[in-house]
Amino acid sequence: MKHSVNMKLSLGSAAFAACLVSTPVLAQHSQARFGHGHSDQPSQTTTPIKHVVVIFQENVSFDHYFGTYPNAKNPAGVPQFHAAADTPSVNGLNAYLLNHNPNQYNPQRLSHSEPLTCDQDHGYTAEQKAFDGGLMDRFVENTNRSSCAAPEVGKPGLVMDYYDGNTVTALWNYAQHFAMSDDSFGTSFGPSTPGALNLVAGQTYGGLSSQPATDTYGVVNTNGQGIGTVINDPNPTFDDCSPGKYPTVSMHGPNVGNLLNKKGITWGWFEGGFRPTSADNGKAVCGSQHANVGGVQVTDYIPHHEPFQYYKSTSNPHHLPPTSVAMIGHQDQANHQYALTDFWHAVNSGNLPAVSFLKASGYQDGHAAYSDPLDEQHFLVQTINRLQKSPEWASTAVVIAYDDSDGWYDHVMGPIVNQSNDQQNDALINNGTCTQPDGSSASSIQQQDRCGYGPRLPLLVVSPWSRVNYVDHSVTDQSSILRFIEDNWKLGRLGSGSADAKAGSLMSMFRFSDGHHDHGERERGEHRRDMHRLILNPQTGEPTRAGRF
Repeated sequence: MKHSVNMKLSLGSAAFAACLVSTPVLAQHSQARFGHGHSDQPSQTTTPIKHVVVIFQENVSFDHYFGTYPNAKNPAGVPQFHAAADTPSVNGLNAYLLNHNPNQYNPQRLSHSEPLTCDQDHGYTAEQKAFDGGLMDRFVENTNRSSCAAPEVGKPGLVMDYYDGNTVTALWNYAQHFAMSDDSFGTSFGPSTPGALNLVAGQTYGGLSSQPATDTYGVVNTNGQGIGTVINDPNPTFDDCSPGKYPTVSMHGPNVGNLLNKKGITWGWFEGGFRPTSADNGKAVCGSQHANVGGVQVTDYIPHHEPFQYYKSTSNPHHLPPTSVAMIGHQDQANHQYALTDFWHAVNSGNLPAVSFLKASGYQDGHAAYSDPLDEQHFLVQTINRLQKSPEWASTAVVIAYDDSDGWYDHVMGPIVNQSNDQQNDALINNGTCTQPDGSSASSIQQQDRCGYGPRLPLLVVSPWSRVNYVDHSVTDQSSILRFIEDNWKLGRLGSGSADAKAGSLMSMFRFSDGHHDHGERERGEHRRDMHRLILNPQTGEPTRAGRF
């Protein structure tokens, strides 16, 4: 997928363009309003965690990456993974599922030489059909795509296939040394945008198309004002880099950014390619690209992966840079929406926000077709290595999560906590039905097309405070991350139907002694930074150093 990069500046918007492409943050290293390494934010948290970094990746089911964990094939010439003797098992692909699967094809191992694959169908309805009321046996008919252009790998029954610790080596090592879940799910069915919205708002209802009279792309079951539920991947209205040829969508309702702002907590969404490369008629152009492992040029910034740009209150439509490094995380013209490079400027200056959401450039976000496990591994390892070497590591929790499953096979169906009965879009039990427990009717469901929980997704916590070599079996979903942030900074709940009110807790993935975090415990936590770190090789995903150093 090659895209041209328009580097030509519009003469009519020279002043605006200068603001877009200038980088005052580089010239004003942390000497502005709040001073070096200092913040005016409240520091009180309910746990020893003072910094949450959410790395939000793309399109992976749990079985696709962890189905055979902790057993890797380990052929010669590829990165090796050998589990510790006491490594717990997961609810993965057992011998029966590998050899007598109820789907048309048995799952097959994808090798280290097959990182780029066809993208699978991960539509809201297609995924429900694949689940077949919980039988989990209709993936090939409904979400499989086995034909695509080289260098992507395509084969019959591809949707069933999986990687092991010889390809997703870093993730298996993080699971080995920290905590992971084998019972975490997408808050609802569907592709990237619903997953991103559920992460920051626990809610996909509230969407309004920019052309409601003629097109409701991605928004269904609208009310009298044209507001409905987002089930597809529309681009955000408040973003210059959204392609102009398609209708856009704005979201109406609160998100976690609003709660953080109300409490004065520093935060930011940091995404690869967010910094404009040029301007066109007064609008930012996001044209930066990188080549993936197959040599294909991929555009870095993908607008529908940036959830805060759907909300006017938390958007940065023109992609303006922060006014200084010291202002990253605080309120200024960037409005908490930044390029990934801004995150590292903040870290290097001792100005790490309390809450950070990181989104990789397209080629490293893990999405099948244009990204892959090997490019993704570089991003994950380089990010986590650097964070582990920062002074803030002792009070940091990194959460690795995913926006959707891409339609990849997974054998576990989660509980249905949100019902829906949309004759055109729901198909979990039969055409037109998600579930209707306890005799509930379609008329009693206020926000249709939020059927979920959806597919099972990987979830890991990498922190000095996480449990070690631990598999959590608590039921959680994407909004559990939102809930942890809310609880840690005592933000309260979003309301308005947000899934945060129903979300399971991430607390069992941590080890906070007896749960009482006095001053002495917090000081002891400072010493844990030398006791619980794992430095990996970004090329192989194998450990280079672990423990105290």
